[in-house]
Amino acid sequence: MKKVEVNQAKPYEAARHFGCTTHRLHGKEESGASKFSVGWSVFLPGGGAEYSASPTEKVYMCLDGEITIKNQEETAVLKPMDSVFIGANEGREILNASNFPATMLVIINYPS
Repeated sequence: MKKVEVNQAKPYEAARHFGCTTHRLHGKEESGASKFSVGWSVFLPGGGAEYSASPTEKVYMCLDGEITIKNQEETAVLKPMDSVFIGANEGREILNASNFPATMLVIINYPS
């Protein structure tokens, strides 16, 4: 067991993200998790991530506020405790279209 307190979470730069802060809670370096990482992101109003795809699967869970996730076919507005699965190589964009900060838990598998 490896406990990570939120004040120990390491900030990191997430490519193509804007108006947000990102912290890694669990991963290879933080807790020895070898198959996935868990992050915590806070998106300011107007913050988000540009449309992109990666070879990893992702789960986004809104913890606080409201966050919009779009792919080419649909749009999902996540409210607290709502989540969405993004498949490997599936494109998506993220936007906080509200006037309040939004907090999201991010789980990403490591590529094989």
